[in-house]
Amino acid sequence: MNRLPFEKIKREVLIKKESETDPGLGEDINKRAVEELIQYGVINLDKPKGPTSHEVSDYVKKILKIKKAGHSGTLDPAVTGVLPTALGRATRIVDSLLKSGKEYVCIMHLHKEVDEDKIRKVMKKFVGKNKQRPPIKSAVKRVERFREVYYLDIMEIDGKDVLFRVGCEAGTYIRVLCHQIGLALKTGAHMAELRRTKAGPFKEDTLVTLQDLTDAFWYWENEKKDDYIRRCILPIEFAVEHLPKIWVFDNTVDSLCHGIDLKIPGISKLESDIEPEQAAAVMTLKNELIAVGTSRLTSKKMMKQDKGIAVKIHKVFMKPEAYV
Repeated sequence: MNRLPFEKIKREVLIKKESETDPGLGEDINKRAVEELIQYGVINLDKPKGPTSHEVSDYVKKILKIKKAGHSGTLDPAVTGVLPTALGRATRIVDSLLKSGKEYVCIMHLHKEVDEDKIRKVMKKFVGKNKQRPPIKSAVKRVERFREVYYLDIMEIDGKDVLFRVGCEAGTYIRVLCHQIGLALKTGAHMAELRRTKAGPFKEDTLVTLQDLTDAFWYWENEKKDDYIRRCILPIEFAVEHLPKIWVFDNTVDSLCHGIDLKIPGISKLESDIEPEQAAAVMTLKNELIAVGTSRLTSKKMMKQDKGIAVKIHKVFMKPEAYV
């Protein structure tokens, strides 16, 4: 089974110094009040065909009666599927998802019939680094850049239509990929349909439609039933599942909430295989997200050293005084 790069890494939890957490501080992320989830959660939205990603985020705001919602990784109006959408003060977490790997299922239409063996042989060559120029209708500057295709599996070939699954680096344009495959086959080709099936840790198994969200909010607001809305809105911590994690002592938390960089003496445990200049999530011992930053050292050095900065903090999510 093909997996995105972060899914292939088997991280171990390394104990630097055992510690207990005070049950009177912080909270159980699975027992947050619905009111807080609505202002500090994420939805794995199943984007429908038609509206833009921005319009879908706007629908979410109206459904939940909130002022802020932000999506990660724009999908064209005709494209459906996984659109992680953060709510309220959780919106800054989408930056952590923008650079994560993506997976799509695509129908590519060839402009002429081609032998199946040739199709498979040519498409296999596109696994790896590919030079792309964004399409004319895109939100970024149209300059050539390299993007990596991690895997490309042909699922079915029916005449001129090729159904395939592709895992790729963020910023890869599948429309452009189809055009490039068409050129390589000397037939021409275009993207007929596209659905995103993964965006970082978000997959199809937790998808929620706009109608699901509307119904869940109504039942919570009018019938005081919260089971449905709790299935629709995930804790913000779900959005950092793909990042390596570092857990800190209770008495370290508040300084981090004020934006202080994480120093080695504050670490209780951490995951293996952390590399310098890698995005990392800093957590409480109750698995609450405190902040996201950039690691300065490898996991091995964090374990061996007693001094120094372990993580440069960029975005703080936990409010101060939660651990005072």
